Amino acid sequence: VDANEAWDSDVYCRTVRDFVTLGVALIEQPFPEGQDEGLRHLERSIPVCADESFRDASSVAGLVGKYDVVNIKLDKTGGLTGALEAASAARQAGFDVMVGCMVSTSLAMAPAFLVAQEARFVDLDGPLLLAKDRESPIPISGSTVMPPGQELWG
Repeated sequence: VDANEAWDSDVYCRTVRDFVTLGVALIEQPFPEGQDEGLRHLERSIPVCADESFRDASSVAGLVGKYDVVNIKLDKTGGLTGALEAASAARQAGFDVMVGCMVSTSLAMAPAFLVAQEARFVDLDGPLLLAKDRESPIPISGSTVMPPGQELWG
């Protein structure tokens, strides 16, 4: 469930029990960036993921105790090298990793597959939100995203 920064602690507490019953696996960015200190004091029976609150490896220290997972997006980390550094820093700090994306073409998703190999959660659906993707797009069938073919990324 991606709350996109729209909740406060009351909404979180009212909904999280139902989400546990429904089998929700992750709650993404429930509180607005910069207003997430309250997460330290709430029971997190479902892992809570930082998205807007996480940018790159330098963000990790400020999220300890508030979040369980960080959403790594290559657009925010500056590319593949920054994303790999962010994933390493997050794991060293005890976070699980999610690899996500912005609205992007299949070519932008290709390097994210490398980071996603050890991620607990993966959301690389950006190309589905485009009216037209690149030629030779990454194969997507239902909720399954397959690695890019050689013709897309070499």
